[in-house]
Amino acid sequence: MARPNRFTNVLRVGPVQVGTHHDGRGRTKHTAACTAPGCNFSADYLDRSAAELAARTHRCNP
Repeated sequence: MARPNRFTNVLRVGPVQVGTHHDGRGRTKHTAACTAPGCNFSADYLDRSAAELAARTHRCNP
């Protein structure tokens, strides 16, 4: 049975949350996901700085 993702170092920038997790192969990934209703934005990045930049520049378009 696969373990669910455990997000660490979670940061909130407006409606977007950025978190760090390990994928199924043990690699570190950084995810930015918008929590606004109707907005389906989420993306994985290799660098934390890229995920934070995406969070700061994201504009919701629900």
